[in-house]
Amino acid sequence: MEVLNNYINGDWKQSFESHAVDVINPANQDVLAKVPFGPGNARDVESAVKAASSALSDWSHTPVNQRVQPLFKLKTLLEQSKEELAEIITRECGKTKVESLGELTRAIENVEMACGTPALIQSEFSEDIASGIDEFTIRQPVGVCACIAPFNFPGMIPFWFLPYAIACGNTFIIKPSEKVPLTMSRLFQLIDQLDLPKGVVNMVHGGKETVDALLTHPEVKAISFVGSSNVARYVYSKGTANGKRVQAQGGAKNPVVVLPDADFEMTTQIIADSVYGCAGQRCLAASTVISVGDIQRDFRDAIVENARLRTTGFGLEEGVEMGPVISSDSKERISGLIRKGINEGANILLDGREAKISGFEKGNFLTPTILENVASDGDLIKTEIFGPVMSLLHMKTLDEVISFINAGQYGNMACLFTSSGANARKFRNETMAGNIGINVGVAAPMAQFPFSGWKDSFFGDLHGQGRHAIEFFTQTKVVIERWPKAWSRKF
Repeated sequence: MEVLNNYINGDWKQSFESHAVDVINPANQDVLAKVPFGPGNARDVESAVKAASSALSDWSHTPVNQRVQPLFKLKTLLEQSKEELAEIITRECGKTKVESLGELTRAIENVEMACGTPALIQSEFSEDIASGIDEFTIRQPVGVCACIAPFNFPGMIPFWFLPYAIACGNTFIIKPSEKVPLTMSRLFQLIDQLDLPKGVVNMVHGGKETVDALLTHPEVKAISFVGSSNVARYVYSKGTANGKRVQAQGGAKNPVVVLPDADFEMTTQIIADSVYGCAGQRCLAASTVISVGDIQRDFRDAIVENARLRTTGFGLEEGVEMGPVISSDSKERISGLIRKGINEGANILLDGREAKISGFEKGNFLTPTILENVASDGDLIKTEIFGPVMSLLHMKTLDEVISFINAGQYGNMACLFTSSGANARKFRNETMAGNIGINVGVAAPMAQFPFSGWKDSFFGDLHGQGRHAIEFFTQTKVVIERWPKAWSRKF
């Protein structure tokens, strides 16, 4: 079985770590590859940082118009390879092929956005702030930067960071999730075709040893992370303690609110897509659905029927709308949270814990699950489930809903379904979440906007994507110059 190599200094390199773990297809438990995993990964990081540091000086002094040229070629290669990449994502991550194609589209959009870096990186200039004195800012690269990527979007999330980082003149190291390393390995085969200088972009595999080596290495100046809040807090704390700039996207508990004046049919479909898309394994998945006013029973019946009809199975098969969760451990954790919710008094309306998919009996499958009368202060409401589970709550007023949301630990996304502009405005202004959706079930920002997050859903200041990425991957320098007019008369 193939053991995946690192990509360091423009070449494929065998890891210093001899131990390897299996990369598992979550739909059938087939072993797809092996990935190096252990203490020796720290030596891999040392090699990657050395290569990135050596490449930094020349790359940072390359004109920005030249730095973005490889990104135009990368966009073309990604477009040409979408079908192949989507199949790889589905096999190792579990999502449907349609979902895999969707995340690749978002990756390409970020490459397109980064191609505009020559305009985005422009400095500010003020002439004659005093007699003969000009003042301006310039943006310069931060240095060697690194990305610690999650399992759930292996083809998209690294592109929230990579294209912006190198366009701004930094060198870059990616650590893909050990659960889904095949996607990034294939992407680096495409990156290898860009004729980038050796060391500008590198990839190292591994687990915690790799992460800690990146967080503590003095030559790594910035870290981008997406994952659970506990790990995000660890990455942010350890990274900043070692003098690094850090952006760490954490977990979520995304509420979706339905008012009586919402378009009922549209709302039901969109919310089901939000909860069960990617088997609930995305940081913008809705998990708590709150009906307001007198629609509780009608909405409950409609959403249960919609969820019941969704097709679960292997993501490469026609008609499948939801795939497995990433691992057997994840399935057991989700099942345990469902049990907790029931023990806390919830009624289970749809139970997906005993899912059996013909031909894929070994897969990590759950089918759509719905619980109502969930304890508003219980573990099921407070914990990020990261699975296809919907908790139904009912409240009397929008004010009550907003107070409930704002008291929560997370602040990644909140959505409202209504036909009232006044209620929409109140919700978007008063709700404490970084991404707000109005009649939208997944408020995923386009590449030109930052992927926001508040409270325990984000640690840092500048987010991924758009202008925030340009700011994160550059540091500003203020220059004040005096050129007295008398001097100019000497020539």
